[in-house]
Amino acid sequence: MSTLNQLRNYAQKLKKDIFVLYLSYKDSRTPLVAKIVAICVVAYAFSPIDLIPDFIPILGYLDDLILVPLGISLALKLIPDYIIDENRTMAEHIQKNGKPKNWFVGILFIIIWILFAVWIGKLLFPLFS
Repeated sequence: MSTLNQLRNYAQKLKKDIFVLYLSYKDSRTPLVAKIVAICVVAYAFSPIDLIPDFIPILGYLDDLILVPLGISLALKLIPDYIIDENRTMAEHIQKNGKPKNWFVGILFIIIWILFAVWIGKLLFPLFS
């Protein structure tokens, strides 16, 4: 199997796992710590805005290539196998209908970037503060 096909299969598996986490954090049988980790991972993955925008060279893709897969892996390890197995079938159905958007996290990231810009502005232009 070529490297490109391996990467494509890995990406499809990660996408499916996000939906499994989405369903698992809503499941009452999921332990609290696993729910918290799953909520954070799902919220970030479904957010229309990244913490580090993709247009920033190299750093913009680090969250997508490293943080999200690590978060998915950690959350899946914290959730019991029988819950994951039950939610895999339902995840396939959700994937076909499109992922939900998490605008709350998107707005939170916009606020963080605005505060960051104001802070930088005050550092660069102390006379106007």
